[in-house]
Amino acid sequence: MYIHLGNNAVLRKKKIIGIFDMDTSTRAPETRVYLRRAEKEGRSSYVNYEIPKSFVVTEDNRVMLTQLSPQSLAGRMKNNKQD
Repeated sequence: MYIHLGNNAVLRKKKIIGIFDMDTSTRAPETRVYLRRAEKEGRSSYVNYEIPKSFVVTEDNRVMLTQLSPQSLAGRMKNNKQD
C-alpha cells in the first residue's frame, strides 16, 4: 500500500524505514550532519517548499522532507493496514 506524503508524493509503506520529527530529531548534531550529507549527495527531496515538519527515510537511504507532521504520517500508516 502507499502513503501520501503531501502534494503528489507517495511512497510504498513497506519501503519506509522511519518517520522523524524535524523539531526533536534535529537537536542532535548527528541528525543535522546526516540531513546535510543527504542533501549534498542528492538523496534528499522536498515534497513542497513549505517549512518541513518531518522527514521520512526510505530503505534506499533517500530522505523526503514534508510539511505534514509525523503524527499525521504515522496515522496514515496505521489507518492504511494493507501492504
